[in-house]
Amino acid sequence: RDRPPWAPKKPLTKSQSLGEPLARSSPRKAPPAGLKELTFGTADGELGQLLESPAGVCALVLGCQEISLARLSAHMQEELVGPEERQQLLQAELAGKRWAALGVLDPQPCCQSGDAWYFRVGFTFEHRQLQFAAKVPKPCCSSLGVQSSLGTHCSIQRLLGHFTDHLPRELVLPGIPGKHSQGSSREEPACPAPQPVLQVLLCAEVPQQTLADFVKGSHALHRTSPGHYERLGCLLLLQLCMGLEHLRGQNVAQGDLCPENLLLVECPCPPRSQQGQKEPLGLSLPRLLISSFFKVQEKQRPCSSSQEQDWRQGLAAPSPPAAAELNVGRLIYQILHVDISLENILGFNSKRLPEIPSLSIYSAGLRRLATLLLHRDPHERVSIEQARGILQVLLWGPRQELFARSRKSLELLRSWLEVKRALLLLRFAENSAGARVSPGLEEWLCCQYFQGVTEHTLYQVTQVLYA
Repeated sequence: RDRPPWAPKKPLTKSQSLGEPLARSSPRKAPPAGLKELTFGTADGELGQLLESPAGVCALVLGCQEISLARLSAHMQEELVGPEERQQLLQAELAGKRWAALGVLDPQPCCQSGDAWYFRVGFTFEHRQLQFAAKVPKPCCSSLGVQSSLGTHCSIQRLLGHFTDHLPRELVLPGIPGKHSQGSSREEPACPAPQPVLQVLLCAEVPQQTLADFVKGSHALHRTSPGHYERLGCLLLLQLCMGLEHLRGQNVAQGDLCPENLLLVECPCPPRSQQGQKEPLGLSLPRLLISSFFKVQEKQRPCSSSQEQDWRQGLAAPSPPAAAELNVGRLIYQILHVDISLENILGFNSKRLPEIPSLSIYSAGLRRLATLLLHRDPHERVSIEQARGILQVLLWGPRQELFARSRKSLELLRSWLEVKRALLLLRFAENSAGARVSPGLEEWLCCQYFQGVTEHTLYQVTQVLYA
C-alpha cells in the first residue's frame, strides 16, 4: 500500500538519543485543505475526482480520519473547559466586582492547598446561577501577575478576575490566629477586630481536593483495585506533563511542584460506564490543575561540575524549571504510595531508588519512567515532553506484545496507528449512538494522543520504555 502524500518519509537515525526532544509533529505534512470540506453529503461528482486510484482512496480515508479526530478533540475540550467567548464575557462582567456581588455558598473552604484557601461562591450571569472558586492566597504565595497572562489549557487554573477587599466575617481561614472555627461556642466580642484586607482571585474551576488528599485517601483502592488505581495515576501524571509543557512554552514554571499544590476538579461529563449512577469515591478521573506559577528568569542556576551536587540541588530547590523532571519522578512514587521523602532519596546511590512493587500492567512502566526522570545524569534524564509520550504509550499502546511476532519498524507502527485511529472513531460513533453520553476527560486525552502522534515518535518512545 502506498503511503499517504503527507505521511512521514524521513527515517529515524541511529544518532537520535534519549536526551533529544520528541517531535510532536515529526516530518509530516498536514492533510490537504480540501478534505476539511468533505462530508457524508458531499456530491458523488466531487468524490469521483478523488477516487482515481487505490492509493488515492487510502489517502482520502486516512486524511478524513485525522480531521475528524481534530474536530472531536476540539469539541470535547470545549465541553470540558467551556467556550472561550463565554469566559471572556464573564471576565468582563466580573471586572470591579467584590465580595458584596458574590454569594458565599459555604463559609468553610472547599479545598485548602499548600498556597491558598478556596471558597465556593455563586454569581448570576445570563440568567443562570454559576459557581466558581474564590481563591485566597496564603501570605507571600500570590502569582497573580503571571497567572493573568496564561492562555487557556485544560490543566491550568483559569483566572476570571481578582480584587482586594476585607474578608467577609463569616469565612473561616483554618490555621489563622483569631479566626475561630464555625460552630464554636465562644461569643463574639462587643467590638470585633476589623477583618483583614486580602487579595482574592476568582477561578473558573472549583477544586474538591488536592492530589495529596487523593493519594492519602486511596490506599484501600490501590490495594483492592491496583490496575484501576494505577491507570488513574497515569492519567493524572499525563495531565500534569501536558500542563507543564504548556507553561514552558510561555516561559513560565510551576511554583512548588508537590501534591499539596496540585488541585483536582470534578469533570462535568460523567463516564459512559457510570451513566445514571453515582460513581464511588475515588473511581472517577478528575481534572488535575496547576495553580501556582512563577516567571522563569533568563539567568538560571549554573550547572554544577558535579552531577551528584547538581542532582541534590535540583531535588532540594523549591522547583526551578530544570527540576520539574525530578519532582515529577518523585510524584510517581508518592502516587504509588512508596516512600520517597527527600531525606530518603538523597541517601540512595544512583542505582538504588526505592522499589516499586508490580501490582498491575502499569507498574513496570511507571517504575521505568520514575528511574529515567530521577537519573542523576541530566543527559540521560528524560524531559517532561518525553515523559508525556511514555505515559501515553503506557495508557493506549503500542504494548510490547505488538513486537513479539513482528520486528519493530516504522511501517509496523504506521499501520498500527492507522488501524487504532479507525477503531477509535468507530468506538466514538458506537458509544454515541448507544449511550447518548458525551465523551469525558479520558476520551479527550486519548483523542489528543492519536490526533498528534506519529510513527517516528512511537519508535523513539518505545525504544526508551521497552529498553
